[in-house]
This record gives sequence, structure tokens and C-alpha cells, in this order.
Amino acid sequence: MDCIFCKINNGEIPSEKVYEDNDVFIIRDIDPKADKHYLMIPKRHYKLISEMTEEDGAALMRGLKKIPGLADQLGLKNGYRLVINQGDDAGQSVFHLHVHILGGQALDFPDLRKK
Repeated sequence: MDCIFCKINNGEIPSEKVYEDNDVFIIRDIDPKADKHYLMIPKRHYKLISEMTEEDGAALMRGLKKIPGLADQLGLKNGYRLVINQGDDAGQSVFHLHVHILGGQALDFPDLRKK
């Protein structure tokens, strides 16, 4: 499999994991869109939410529930935004489901209808 996130998970590509458990790991985004921008990545490979099994959904939920407890450590104590891009039109650039965790600053919400 030629997936960058799978290679990071397997130790084939070095990356500093700021959190890891049996289900997910969290790394810093290499092209941050906010002062603090992390990626929470499930260890099991699937591209879209529609490809998830019930166990995948449970594992993702366990990962999401860890984020509030990590907020201070990650510099997100004043709040954060979670984003999952699904498919080309949404801007998904790595085809392994992942959750963007953005914060460390006040975040606006762009009017996506404007081009």
C-alpha cells in the first residue's frame, strides 16, 4: 500500500506522534492552516466514512473522545475545530480518512460559496 499515513503508522516514514493509542495517532500537519493544526489518523486504512465498519466507527469515536483530554497539551484550551474532508470536491488530498484538529487562534468560518 502506497499510503503516506500507513507508512507513518508503520514507522517507514519518520514523524513525531504527539499522541498514540491502539486506534489512532495524532501528528502535526506539515502544511498548517491554523496556529495549531494536527491530524488524528485511524490506524486502520479506509478512505471514506462510507467505507467504515462498525468497529472502525467505534475506534474513530474513541479517538475523538480523547481530544478534549489532550486540548491543553496540544495548545487548544480555548477551543478547536474538527474537519473531515471526504472526496475530491471537499479537498481530500490523502486518501486515508483523517481528522484535522485546528486551533490555537480565533478561527473564522469562510463563506465557501464565494470563489
